[in-house]
Amino acid sequence: MDARTAPRLGATHPALDRKAVGAVVLGNALEFYDFTVYAFFAKPIGEAFFPADDPTHSLLASLALFGIGYVMRPIGGVVIGAFADRAGRKPAMLITIALMALGMLMLAACPSYAAIGGWAQAIVIAGRLVQGLALGGEVGPSTAYLLEAAPPDRRGFVTSWQIASQGCAALFAGIVATALALAVGDQAMARWGWRLMFALGLCVVPIGLVIRSHLPETAGAEADPHAASSTLAVVGRLLRGHGRLLGLTFLVIAASTVSNAVGTNMPVFAGATLGLSETAATAVPIALGLASVVFPLLGGWLADRVGRRPVMIWPRALILILVVPAFAWVVKAPSAASVYAVTFLLSALSSINAAAVIVGIPEALPRAVRSAGLSIVYALSVSVFGGSTNYVVNWLIAATGDRLAPAYYLAAFSLIGTVAAFLLPETRGRDLDAQSEA
Repeated sequence: MDARTAPRLGATHPALDRKAVGAVVLGNALEFYDFTVYAFFAKPIGEAFFPADDPTHSLLASLALFGIGYVMRPIGGVVIGAFADRAGRKPAMLITIALMALGMLMLAACPSYAAIGGWAQAIVIAGRLVQGLALGGEVGPSTAYLLEAAPPDRRGFVTSWQIASQGCAALFAGIVATALALAVGDQAMARWGWRLMFALGLCVVPIGLVIRSHLPETAGAEADPHAASSTLAVVGRLLRGHGRLLGLTFLVIAASTVSNAVGTNMPVFAGATLGLSETAATAVPIALGLASVVFPLLGGWLADRVGRRPVMIWPRALILILVVPAFAWVVKAPSAASVYAVTFLLSALSSINAAAVIVGIPEALPRAVRSAGLSIVYALSVSVFGGSTNYVVNWLIAATGDRLAPAYYLAAFSLIGTVAAFLLPETRGRDLDAQSEA
């Protein structure tokens, strides 16, 4: 059957299948839950697998292991994203959730260095490689699925759940970790509690696999005459036909990634730079998580009503205008309330912006390269800037002595992101089977 006559959920536009959307969102949230849990428990993980006389060395080794996951994201984006364009969104999403489950199991069940020596380090490194591959490959297929499954007038809102699910995962991980720590104590959390956090995520995997296996496909017929025949062919087609779009997308996502990284660095900024208490600093992610859950949905709703480009441009422009005065206020009057307020404001604006980006970019790409295009650019941008921003902003503070350095850094990227968004096409109402960018 020709792909142009094959039945497509996205082309026939039936009523929105909430169960299908829920399955995609649940799996996506699980993928980001895993990365969040590792970030929360980098210190005890380092002590378990990279013991050293100096605790700082263990922590640095653990953070280096965390960075390995970022290195694998572009590879996952290329390989699994292209596979999703050839074989379908559903098989790709089944692969990513299975890979993430494998990676989580390798970390949760791996004996410590004290038990099996260097084999423990080899196992957890392999686990992180698998997890990075899975997360890099998840964003493109899951976003393409949400976009193609949604009614035309609700694509922005439905696709915005991709961003909101990340916020849900971070917020849930923070709440569960806090509750578990209160229940078993800090020492137990350091010894085995972090393993339980990964195990809790594994409990969701069978549900996600079963539900995803019954999803209707949205990519079209298996033998799509427009689909490239190999991963290299997909990448080549993207660069030849959509290089300008991908370049602008890289810059827009880079600005969003730096915003998120500055937000996640706020606990460090509050404690190490502003001198706030540990309790005040560790509560910052709650403000970050709340904004990251609610405001992507608002951004998606707005994108359906006023268009993708305005919602990409104006929140990013507001960050450009407000970030330096906001940080100046925090530095002048450091308190838990001021840190929470600025964190919430910047996260809210960035989340609204990100919702428009996550729907506008795949809408601008043809169906045959949609998953790969978004996967590759998203994974590459997040790998470069998500893995470096926290280090860079803290180095800038130390090197210059200027506590406003994170604000200047974010303002520079917001300017770049605003200009890039202005140059992107408007895609609201576009035919998802269009073969060229406008």
